[in-house]
Amino acid sequence: MTGQAQNNDIIIEKAKDFFREVIAENHIKNTEKLKNINEFKINPFLNKYLANYLTGNDDPESISKALIYPRVLGTSINTSFGSNLQKFINTTLEGYGSTTTGMDIEFIDKIDRRKKYCQIKAGPQTINYDDVTTIQNHFKSAINLARTNNIPIANMDCVVGVFYGEDSELSAFYKMLAEDYTVLAGKDFWYHLTGDEDFYQKLTDGIGDIANEFDSTELLDETIKALAEQLKGIEGIEE
Repeated sequence: MTGQAQNNDIIIEKAKDFFREVIAENHIKNTEKLKNINEFKINPFLNKYLANYLTGNDDPESISKALIYPRVLGTSINTSFGSNLQKFINTTLEGYGSTTTGMDIEFIDKIDRRKKYCQIKAGPQTINYDDVTTIQNHFKSAINLARTNNIPIANMDCVVGVFYGEDSELSAFYKMLAEDYTVLAGKDFWYHLTGDEDFYQKLTDGIGDIANEFDSTELLDETIKALAEQLKGIEGIEE
């Protein structure tokens, strides 16, 4: 096994550790919080409609499922990943740490062999207009500092690395950045970083395996039943 292949395997193992110790643990804690009705804004009209849409009836347990499933499978886990992105970078990609202000990582591009100065973002829709200005300023500062130190950095060597997604999914804000700098999304980003065209698939498969270590069906069932009991006390919801 080559040194690069070993390094790639280390990234996957660190990513799995991160999801096991941070994302999965937070997911469990956030699920347990949903046993408390105060975590929700109850709207009997809408909640009954959604319960019927989901299960075919609007008893308290069905309403509980309609409230809990979106939080457990959507909002909670997405928020957790986004808010812990910097920790993911520091633990999983620590070998690529940057000494340049404003950059998350630095790496030798395995495709063009040039050194890249990279800002990391989570997904193809996760930046806004203010982020564009901030990223542009960081890149300009890095280029100016390098010029002062007689280190040539071309605009193409300033990279926005997007952890997941595809070019076709990139928001207009990323496209603004792509007019002057390099934006690499999902498979492309990981390919340029590791030199393994299949690394993105290997990484997502490895992280997906972590879910098999946590059988949350019992916790989810407990949470649904606990919330359902509290829903019985809400006016407009019948037992």
